[in-house]
Amino acid sequence: MNLHEYQGKNILNQHGVRIQRGVVLDNIDQIEKLSKELIDETGTNWFVVKAQIHAGGRGKGGGVKLAKNMAELKEVASSILGMNLVTPQTSKEGKLVSKVLVCEDVYYPGEFETEEFYVSILLNRNTGNNMIMYSTEGGMDIETVAENTPDLIFYEDIDPSLGIQPFQARKVAFNLGLGGEAFKEMVKFITLLYKSYVSSDSSLFEINPVLKTSDNKIMAVDAKVTLDDNSLFRHKEYLSWRDLKEENPVETEAREVGLNYVDLDGNVGCMVNGAGLAMATMDLIKQSGGEPANFLDVGGTADAKRVEIAFRLILRDPNVKAILVNIFGGIVRCDRVAQGIVDAYNNLKDIDVPIIVRLQGTNSELAKEIIDNCDFKVYSAVEFQEAADKIQEVLS
Repeated sequence: MNLHEYQGKNILNQHGVRIQRGVVLDNIDQIEKLSKELIDETGTNWFVVKAQIHAGGRGKGGGVKLAKNMAELKEVASSILGMNLVTPQTSKEGKLVSKVLVCEDVYYPGEFETEEFYVSILLNRNTGNNMIMYSTEGGMDIETVAENTPDLIFYEDIDPSLGIQPFQARKVAFNLGLGGEAFKEMVKFITLLYKSYVSSDSSLFEINPVLKTSDNKIMAVDAKVTLDDNSLFRHKEYLSWRDLKEENPVETEAREVGLNYVDLDGNVGCMVNGAGLAMATMDLIKQSGGEPANFLDVGGTADAKRVEIAFRLILRDPNVKAILVNIFGGIVRCDRVAQGIVDAYNNLKDIDVPIIVRLQGTNSELAKEIIDNCDFKVYSAVEFQEAADKIQEVLS
């Protein structure tokens, strides 16, 4: 589950991490009251207005702007609220901005030079440890840094059973080239950031940039946070933060009925039971010359109702030119799945794409008979290669 910047900063603030303070508004009429509260708390004179959407690159699309007084603040906030913000991480239609975060200006003059760093915490799947990834090149796309100057990206693996050790936090601060008070501040920042990551059961905490201010404070100026959905039962308050308007509506609908669905960009819809078989099925589609349009795991109870719902979800995608059903009947009976496919075809009546069905396992022979005897554009397959050949056939 992705969070907005202000929600991620809220978690950081709860764990003692210094953040760029701000107020959230979804109506321009709130601006005078809320901005006065911000001025009273921070003494700020300039404001930074940030669109709150689940996408990076907001500044490139005009979703992050500076306002130097109250008149400019009203003008800037009005221009961002309600806009369709297009960034490198959105579709060409963009995303509707329904909230903005009005923040204090933290790039104030002082004795020392300001510096921006990149810090993220995530799972290192190669080692099974948590990993801090960090760089002196804050404020830039980390992908660009990794491609052009990989030597400027550092990694620190942390054993989750031990937690972050003091020497590891010091190593991060040292590699970022800090000294004196800024060094101590960064050690504290990294330690508390890791605590935030673990305590919230997050799968990603990305702070870009982490700012060293002109008076050597270290703070989070941004916060991109992804929570592990499997842990939300432990964090009921986080579950209430879910912004369904920012999520794919088909994925949301699938989650509500207990289906695992991920929208992709291809032309062949997938309906499979089991994540491993689903991954193998997507490989099969690629090898046959197609592109998977989705990941859809109907689970071990692929009855007629779930099959029909799955078809409805897949057919919501106008790019789907064919559907591959690949079910292994262990707990579920293949003949029931086959009958569910036939019933779904009858009920939907608007399926105008060919369907390739591979059913193996319990009662697979009966299932093949049901599919072969129907008078729809449904084709049965027994082997993986046979299914691949049929995909090539219907796409050509």
